[in-house]
Amino acid sequence: MGKLDGKIAVVTGGARGIGAGIAIGMARAGADILIADMAAEECCEPTLTAIREMGRRAVYVPTDVAIEQQMESMADKALAEFGRVDILVNDAGIFTQSLLEDLPIADWDRVIAVNLRGTFLGIHYFLPGMLAQHSGVIINIASQLGQIGGVEVAHYCASKAGIIGLTKALAREVSSRGVRVNAIAPGPILTDMMASETEDWKAAKLKELPIGRFGEVHEVVPTAVFLASDDASYYVGQTLGPNGGDVML
Repeated sequence: MGKLDGKIAVVTGGARGIGAGIAIGMARAGADILIADMAAEECCEPTLTAIREMGRRAVYVPTDVAIEQQMESMADKALAEFGRVDILVNDAGIFTQSLLEDLPIADWDRVIAVNLRGTFLGIHYFLPGMLAQHSGVIINIASQLGQIGGVEVAHYCASKAGIIGLTKALAREVSSRGVRVNAIAPGPILTDMMASETEDWKAAKLKELPIGRFGEVHEVVPTAVFLASDDASYYVGQTLGPNGGDVML
């Protein structure tokens, strides 16, 4: 028996990186998966194939999480395909770099729209069904940068700090009605996003990390599977941090 047998999970940003790892990990634990992502379907194919090879159902819906109509359509497709949704993972996010004094307003707006508005829209369209069935799990993917800040990423930090605040507020509203809401704030993880960093930045960051290395996607996935499972029944409004010691609370 898997920890998520019979569950239906929606993972935004699930085509690659942490989102793909979580989608595959939840499928391995027994869940059927819908992946919503801006990436072309061929980018998502390895993840979909991995899920289907486990005997789980996998559906891909092209989605820009910042666009209300696309999120509504994706939610409708999830319900049409599976009948209900038990787990929502709001992972979709983007990242750009600039000193705040030089940051184009368009970059601010886009990062906030995808990272924070997209998380809100996921909640907006899936929470009513969870409340109606008196059960559900929402996992919001934040970042340790939303806890400690960072140079040239004020807009990203603001979006991720907003996700942490949103998680706490929503948990206070709905935990007594059967819906658990928590967040994960990964530290520096080896993904495509990390690949955009300079070698000087990577070297400096490694010196800061108590563990002395960057994390890997498979080190984040168990946290998501745990939070989605009944093992996390007393976790409410928490932000768990697989971060190599970058943040210690």
